[in-house]
Amino acid sequence: MAFALGLDAGVDFWKTPCYSKSMETTRKYEFKPIEELVFTDDFMFGAVMREPDICKGILERLLQIEIDRIEYPELQKPMSPFYSRKGVRLDVYVTGSGRVFDVECQTYSVEDIGKRMRYYQSMLDADSLLKGAAYSELRESYIIFICLDDPFGEGLPVYTFERKCRESSGVDLGDRSHHVVFNASAYKEEKDPEIKDFLSFVKNARAESEFTRGIAEMVQAKKFEQTFINEYLAWNLHDQDVERRGKKEGREEGLKDGRKEGQNVILKLSQRLITTGRSDDLVRASSDEAYLQQLLADEGLLS
Repeated sequence: MAFALGLDAGVDFWKTPCYSKSMETTRKYEFKPIEELVFTDDFMFGAVMREPDICKGILERLLQIEIDRIEYPELQKPMSPFYSRKGVRLDVYVTGSGRVFDVECQTYSVEDIGKRMRYYQSMLDADSLLKGAAYSELRESYIIFICLDDPFGEGLPVYTFERKCRESSGVDLGDRSHHVVFNASAYKEEKDPEIKDFLSFVKNARAESEFTRGIAEMVQAKKFEQTFINEYLAWNLHDQDVERRGKKEGREEGLKDGRKEGQNVILKLSQRLITTGRSDDLVRASSDEAYLQQLLADEGLLS
């Protein structure tokens, strides 16, 4: 996702919901209280990775490269609506040292992970081309998946994929694209101490080094930031309303319409509550369906 920290109208800050392993089949949305969020939860992951020092430290450790500084570009507007409609957005999209990175954290099993990585690669390349780059100027790119479980079942802590010639392994295609999957469940098998430390933190949520303790402290700090709280609650209200409208229609077309209409309605409600200092109402509405409907009716937003 090309996420932005803010509630300005027209800014895409909604993210794909967090799912538990019990939801792999139904993919039903489930709200998680702020105090229970951990680093690997979708919204928290995006927020913490928005901290340049932490993001830079993670990328340098996982890829064993040096990055001078981190920047957070926005996806070009002609492309954003298309990918939003497809229901897939980049979790963390950053650039640094002439490279571009997409970092995804997967807490649930993902089918066709290879095709998913191919899709994300197309997003990075299309964004560069829309910004005026010639294909020969496409930057070196990394698609990184951090998974709690092993998506390939081979027991490796790291899976690195690059395009090479099948007939002659010494011939490299030279497209400078790298797809890397980290399997946190196999952290004990990793030889590099920094990668092992990070994967252990991801899997067990226990910080055992100065670096991971810094991440853990940032996670706790986010839980008390009012901006983070407001955005998380508003994001939750959006997905809760999508589910409600989808059930009401009882068909896929209704769910599609509900997503578009629900996003606008909940965005308006969230903005009104936040700008008028009614964060307590936002908190209550996030877990109380009846109260949410009451607020929507009071504000004249209920269709």
